[in-house]
Amino acid sequence: MKTAKNSDLKPSIESASTAKETPPPDCSKTAMASQLSNDHDRIDFPVVSIGASAGGLEALKEFFQVMPADSGMAFVIVVHLSPDHVSLLPDLLQKTTSMSVLQVTDNLKVEPNRVYVIPPNQRMAILNGKLQLLEIVRSGTNPLAIDQFLQTLSQDQADNAVCIILSGTGTDGTLGLRMIKDRGGMVMVQEANSARYDGMPQSAIATGLVDFILPPALMPQQLLTYGQQKTRNPVSKLPVQADHVLLALQKIYVLLRAKTGHDFSSYKKNTICRRIERRMHFHQIDEIEDYVRYLQESKNEITILFKDLLIGVTRFFRDSEAFDLLRDKYLPVLLLNKPDDATFRAWVPGCSSGEEAYSLAIILHECMQLSQRYFNVQIFATDIDEQAIDFARAGLFSESSVVNIKKERLSKYFSKEDSHYRIKKSIRETLIFATQNVIKDPPFINLDLLCCRNLLIYFETKLQRKLLPIFHYSLKPEGILFLGTSETIGQATDLFQLEERKWKIFKRKPATALQLGVPDLMPPQPIEHPHKKNTITPTEKIDNMDTLSLVESLLSQSQLPPCVIIDDQADILYVHGRIGRYLETPEGKTSINVLEMARSDLKTALKTAIRKTKTERRETIIKNLQLKKEGVPVKLNLIVRRLPEHQTGQSGLMLVTFAEVTAADSRMSDKPKRQSHSNKGQELIKLEEELQFTKESLQSTIEELETSNEEQKSSNEELQSTNEELQSTNEELETSREELQSLNEESVTVNSELQTRIEDLSSANDDIKNLLAAIEVATIFLDMKLCIRRFTPAVTELIPLTATDIDRPLVDLASKIKDVDLVSLSQKVLEDLAMRELVVESLSGCFYQMRMRPYRTINNVIDGVVITFEDITQLKKLYQGAQQLAAVVKDSNDAITLLKPDGKIIAWNKGAENLYGYSETEALQMNVTRLLPEDDPDWLKNLLNESFSEKNKPCIMQRLAKDARIVSVWLTVTLIRDKNGQIEYIATTERDLSQLSGAALSNLMRGFDEEKGDNSNR
Repeated sequence: MKTAKNSDLKPSIESASTAKETPPPDCSKTAMASQLSNDHDRIDFPVVSIGASAGGLEALKEFFQVMPADSGMAFVIVVHLSPDHVSLLPDLLQKTTSMSVLQVTDNLKVEPNRVYVIPPNQRMAILNGKLQLLEIVRSGTNPLAIDQFLQTLSQDQADNAVCIILSGTGTDGTLGLRMIKDRGGMVMVQEANSARYDGMPQSAIATGLVDFILPPALMPQQLLTYGQQKTRNPVSKLPVQADHVLLALQKIYVLLRAKTGHDFSSYKKNTICRRIERRMHFHQIDEIEDYVRYLQESKNEITILFKDLLIGVTRFFRDSEAFDLLRDKYLPVLLLNKPDDATFRAWVPGCSSGEEAYSLAIILHECMQLSQRYFNVQIFATDIDEQAIDFARAGLFSESSVVNIKKERLSKYFSKEDSHYRIKKSIRETLIFATQNVIKDPPFINLDLLCCRNLLIYFETKLQRKLLPIFHYSLKPEGILFLGTSETIGQATDLFQLEERKWKIFKRKPATALQLGVPDLMPPQPIEHPHKKNTITPTEKIDNMDTLSLVESLLSQSQLPPCVIIDDQADILYVHGRIGRYLETPEGKTSINVLEMARSDLKTALKTAIRKTKTERRETIIKNLQLKKEGVPVKLNLIVRRLPEHQTGQSGLMLVTFAEVTAADSRMSDKPKRQSHSNKGQELIKLEEELQFTKESLQSTIEELETSNEEQKSSNEELQSTNEELQSTNEELETSREELQSLNEESVTVNSELQTRIEDLSSANDDIKNLLAAIEVATIFLDMKLCIRRFTPAVTELIPLTATDIDRPLVDLASKIKDVDLVSLSQKVLEDLAMRELVVESLSGCFYQMRMRPYRTINNVIDGVVITFEDITQLKKLYQGAQQLAAVVKDSNDAITLLKPDGKIIAWNKGAENLYGYSETEALQMNVTRLLPEDDPDWLKNLLNESFSEKNKPCIMQRLAKDARIVSVWLTVTLIRDKNGQIEYIATTERDLSQLSGAALSNLMRGFDEEKGDNSNR
């Protein structure tokens, strides 16, 4: 089995369209009816749609020559036909298959083992198993013929649909096969090497959605295997809730995550199972446990399954009414109060191949044009599929991808490149494409608009609930959330307010107290405070603080209880008295932080007191702390006060005092309490004190938590901002790399073209050189100054030129031509641009036909003179001889005539005029048979035969003159033949016997009788 090849252009499931996707305008009624049809409308056999264009006839013949007539499938052929001619395709295909080949008529029901061919000048759709013909609407937004039929086929027959793309130019079929794959159908494409035109196959293969790439002759066998498996197991539905299926799914999730790094466990199980069912169906695997085993054994199946899960169907301006509403109603409000230098930020998660992100950029540009206010725009478009991001980043789309775009938008925002369209730079620069997993990667923040269409429908409810707070956190106040038509916000009504029910446009609600923090979707990151950079150890701090000597002298002279001096990080800088009973060295790494060294029953109170002193900037006293000293309970007053900066020379220093409460102090402090609380027991007072301390500790903890949350939020924003900057920089670098690569390719192309042109010019120069040498025509090329530019070897017989004479003026060179001024004639040619032609004679007595004409460049610019000399010496001699011969013939006393084979007279000399009495003018209107005394129609034929058999020997004939006299003549016939040996003319010489003397006549007759006798004997 030959599986689909890897592709660089793979869309993502994160932007896959729903099953209720709105079709193009010209087939919306058909598609809508198809969507409303029930399962019993579907036929129970595969419907194979074959799309082809130029060169497709040969591929179709190869396919049907192998396909058996009893396959149980129906074949619908959609090809590009001329609208002005009757299609002969059904008749041509009928010769290659025993199946019935029919040209489609309207509302024709599809039946198995038949072939249906689209008629000319029609579009076709399918509804409830019946083929519908549609008029072609010349609106410029129609889908291509193959795409349109495939879209309706996928909606009508779902997984019963099969798509085959054969030879053809362009990209027709690419958009339709995406729909076929999204509904569970199967796709085959002809190998590009076997296609006469590989445009359509290459475009289809580039989607990465093709199941089989085969030559046409091998497709039938694979198609039969597919049909047999579908017939053997027609339902093949996995029981999603069954325990063994759930267990197998968990294993598949593990294998996918280990191979790709992506976790699909939060995707809807029905969606995942449909994709797995298709793969099981292709490999003829019935049990999911066997498929899990196959995944482990196969090297490529996990990758293929992953790509199958990333199927996405998207297009420009999907649900165009929603985009128009966004442009006309909501975007102007978002832009209204922005300052001129503000940045509009948007995020399109699950952007797939980028069509929807570019659509958003276009309507935003249109909105700014309408308001005549322009802002910086940043649209972040992300997807988990790197190949889809690479494709989107290139911004180059096929013709089938832009059929839904209005002509005005297409010409304004796209540029045509061969059979593709590239998004213009002004729009491309507003988008930043990046690979991102919306489930686990940090979100973008401070957004005006978040466009997440047809992504949430593939996620489980639990994951949707986690993502919606993320979206809420990402948006600014009054920001817009744009979802797909089949998506909702579920229970998150406290986060978003519904604005448009039909098109699912929501507005962000203000955050509540519980929503102030960052949604906990990502693992917490360690926060590095700015002031902790270039950390200085406490020992280094002490060494650098000369003012501590002053503090030390003051403490040594006072009667203070044990105390320590700490900095704003709670690190101990100085110790006074014995503090071992309150602080102890912690286990592990040595630390002099007072909070880490504090005893467990003192740590909370110490932390609270330090925090209050630091934040409130006043002395904090916590009285009557209960401690155990060597197993004996003692009371302790903890005092934390700030040290004045003018005394220490340092800011943020604090003095922590550990003052034990003696029994006398305790009695003195208890006395007023007993007076004021005479009705309360001692335990109640103690409990109240502990409760108060607990409240203060709790409040301190809450405040610290809030502070930590604020710091974490701030750090997260800083990290997010840094991440965005890095992504933007990476995007710019990627764009620069692409531009450099493009420039390099252009340079290589130009260099190759120039090299080819040089080779062509060199070859042409060699050809001309050999041509001029071969024809042996003496030729001189002069420039505008009548200097020698080039000459042929034959010219040296007239002008003694050598290679060193190039660029020499013609006037400086001697000539062997009599009485001709070449320079003067050449100047006249340049003046009037008229050709000069004359016969010249050389000093050696040879004659030449000299021609002078202007030298014209390929751009018809005069750039000199060309002089040629053609040797006509022999022709001149022949002409002179012919003239002499013609004079002899013309003045001969014998009658000399020239006849056509049918006897028509075409030449008549003076001797003939004298002999027969007809003038030349009269004779040229006659046939020679008029000169015969008797009517003999075979005379001329017999004469020719006899003359031929006698090898043109003379004979005696009688002639009828104009005055009715009978003239006896001595006739000699000469046959003139053409190059093929056929008689072309008859030349006759006739002498009047009556003018001969008696002796001459006797000799002539005697010779004639002897010759005749010899012929009789022979």
